[in-house]
Amino acid sequence: MGRKGESGHLKRKPAPKLWPIHRKEAVWTVMSKPGPHSLSGSLPLALVVRDIFGFAKTGKEAKKIISNGNIMVDGKVRRDERFLVGMMDVISIAETKKSYRVLPSPKGLLLHPINAEEATFKLFRIEDKTIVKSGRTDLNLHDGTSLLIDEGSTLGIGKHEYHTLDVLKISIPGREFLGYTKLVVGAPAIVIGGKNMGTYGIISTIEKQADKKRRDLLVTLKDIKGQQFQTILDFVFVLGEVESSVSLPEAN
Repeated sequence: MGRKGESGHLKRKPAPKLWPIHRKEAVWTVMSKPGPHSLSGSLPLALVVRDIFGFAKTGKEAKKIISNGNIMVDGKVRRDERFLVGMMDVISIAETKKSYRVLPSPKGLLLHPINAEEATFKLFRIEDKTIVKSGRTDLNLHDGTSLLIDEGSTLGIGKHEYHTLDVLKISIPGREFLGYTKLVVGAPAIVIGGKNMGTYGIISTIEKQADKKRRDLLVTLKDIKGQQFQTILDFVFVLGEVESSVSLPEAN
């Protein structure tokens, strides 16, 4: 009789390109567990503990560290070594009292060190919104979670003014509303996909073309060196109104 359930291993060669692993060093790597982020845009905790932090030499050692409750994601202890972490997640290490934010980079995903104050909140991009039977608005966020807004609730930004690709600033783990940023010209943003992934800049122009889907519209940004570059709207993650609300590697 065959083995039931999903495999606990994944071959290194077909593993997502964002994973910082040596493809030819071994045959197998960690198989992730279905979770809030997609496999292609996230990292399993075991890989973070072993390959990025270097806290363990083997998957077995990494599993023990994680199962002991030493790792928190967005303020909650995660004990599953296959749990996926992705864009904007906050990873905290209990023993070292250090925190990191998952950010895009030209080579994939990186863990950027942040201070204790910054570890208390997370940015969530609105991917979709629907009106449920109760009349409330259900905001579907980029990390697979959702936020229900009561009818008439303003969250400080006005009723029914939530738009896809705009960003919410929410406390973790309490999930209290802290701010709202629209994706508009003049806002700072980071590119989360394509050849310019990980590049930070200020939005200069947003294409207006009726025959294109909004997510496919071209966006022009200016980087910290004053150079302009383009990407599509779907790859733009706005970070604040005038200044970025999160620290970035380029800004240090």
